[in-house]
Order: sequence, then structure tokens, then C-alpha cells
Amino acid sequence: MTAFELSFDYRCPFAKNIHLHVIAALRAGAPFEVTFAPWSLSQGHRDEGAPDVWDDPSYDGDLVALAAGVSVRDEQPERFVDAHEALFRARHEQGRRLKDLAEVLEVLEPLGVDTARVAEDVASRRPHRVIAQSHERFAEVEAFGVPTFVVGHDATFVRYMDPPTSDGEASARLIGSLVELMTHQAALNEFKHTRLPA
Repeated sequence: MTAFELSFDYRCPFAKNIHLHVIAALRAGAPFEVTFAPWSLSQGHRDEGAPDVWDDPSYDGDLVALAAGVSVRDEQPERFVDAHEALFRARHEQGRRLKDLAEVLEVLEPLGVDTARVAEDVASRRPHRVIAQSHERFAEVEAFGVPTFVVGHDATFVRYMDPPTSDGEASARLIGSLVELMTHQAALNEFKHTRLPA
């Protein structure tokens, strides 16, 4: 079993690509033990000295999809993978803003998610506290964006350009090769193509 943490914010297209690959791999039976961990882009880019975004109601729109995802992950885990995929696809393939709870719940309801339970949980701000704790955890490994993998005590930011195809085994090989590289080639600090593929 290959275990890793993987950060997400539904607003990031690169997080969408890698998370959809992970989901496809899991559905294909890949032996991955994944901890899906929220990380707020707004917190990562706030001005120095500004309040934390989870304590600032003016950022609630930025955090609502993330908070709903955390709620499903924690309280309805059997629905999480489907909800996780749907929220990424709604944001990046359907162009939905996901800035208010009603719109987020619209995405989740057809999946069998108990949306009243999600709404109650988000209103309690419990998911916001979870986001804060997760952000602090990723700060310990000096994470600066999404998606970031954490394997053991080592963090690696990955920007992968292509979403998955219908071949879940190909996604499993991709994720497996990335985690293998992170695990066994720690001296490889940066590996970046100088231009996008044609």
C-alpha cells in the first residue's frame, strides 16, 4: 500500500488534473492510501499581517466549496470521491463559480449527499477549523500551493498539465511513478520543462 497526503483547492486547474488522476487510479484498484487535505489558495496568497481567511467572513465565498468538500470527506466518507470529482468538474469543466453554498449543494445533491447535513456543518464553521489545521500541517513541510503531495515528511508540488483519459490503469501508473520518484529521488529538487508540450 502506497500512502500519501494530497492537498486540494477546487479553484486550481492543476489540482483538478492530479486529483482526477488519483480518483481514476483508485477506481481502477490502485493500492493507494490517500489522505485528501484541504489547502486554501486565498490563505496562501493573503497579504502579510492580514487575518487568516478561515477567520474572515469576507472570504467565505472562496472557502465554501472547500468547506463543503471537507464536510463530505469527514461526515459522509462513502460519498467523498464522487463529490470530490463533481466539485472539480463543476468548477473547471462547467465553469461554475462555486462561491455560494446553494450552488455547491446543487452539485452535490444528485450524488446522494445529505446536503442538509453539509449545510449545517458548514454553518457551524467546523470545516473551516479543519482547513486551518490542514494548512498549518502543510506549513510544517513548507508547502506553497496545490497540489502538493506529502510522502513521509517530504512535500512535493506537482503541476501536471493533462487530465485523465478513461484508462484508470494509466492514471495509476502515473501517480505511482510520481510517488516513486518522490520517495526514492529526494535529491531531484526541481524538474521542469521549459515550455508547454505542443
